[in-house]
Amino acid sequence: MTGDDEAEPTRDDDGVLDAQRPGFVYFLGYGLMAPIARFVFRPTITGKKNIPKTGRVILASNHLSFIDSLVIPLTAPRRVQFLAKSTYFTGTGPKGWVSRNFFTSIGAVGVERGAGQAAQDALDAGRRILESDNAFAIYPEGTRSLDGRLYKGRTGVAWLALTTGAVVVPVGLIGTEEIQPVGAKVPRIRKIAVKFGEPIDVSKHGNASSGKARRQATDEIMAAIHALTGQELAGSYNESPPAGALHKIADRVFPRERR
Repeated sequence: MTGDDEAEPTRDDDGVLDAQRPGFVYFLGYGLMAPIARFVFRPTITGKKNIPKTGRVILASNHLSFIDSLVIPLTAPRRVQFLAKSTYFTGTGPKGWVSRNFFTSIGAVGVERGAGQAAQDALDAGRRILESDNAFAIYPEGTRSLDGRLYKGRTGVAWLALTTGAVVVPVGLIGTEEIQPVGAKVPRIRKIAVKFGEPIDVSKHGNASSGKARRQATDEIMAAIHALTGQELAGSYNESPPAGALHKIADRVFPRERR
């Protein structure tokens, strides 16, 4: 049950849902949701000019709430894609249709759950998005912070940037945890701030195959995010991710390199 302008998502041989070109559902969803969200929540948005209008760009953000994955696509000046579990796209009946079209409308790309190859599949999905000269949003912390502190970044973000040549735009989200606190099912109306920092070229750190280069690049990105948010630094990885499937995927995608 999809419109003629929105193709059914397909999976490759590794079980990763292919990124779809924006169709009618995306433009309709974005056209309706973005102005409504800006009117209701009245976010303070700064630094939109820092996001290149074309080409490969990674939006690397802190992570405080499930709502973050809506806030970033709805406030960025260009289409942004991110990962979501594939079952959001493969359901049947009216509920499956609503889920599929909603996540398509906000730029999500499905990945299969599972051990072993699943982590690389997810990274490869992000790489394909970037190699198509699109924007891709990820959370280097791997999962949302339950205590409001900024945790150490995992190096998947650096691998993506160094592999694809994408620039990294740090993103600072402030107040999103007040819209939908942990355990809350209904969002609340609260003021938030979205800060897009200056683009970072991490190529100076070295090759993607170097653990040292990945670590240094990730630390530079996290320092830029911290400068935007002013969060207290945890000084460690977020070792206790929520039990949700999407967060389990994120935990595999962004490994804990300790160099």
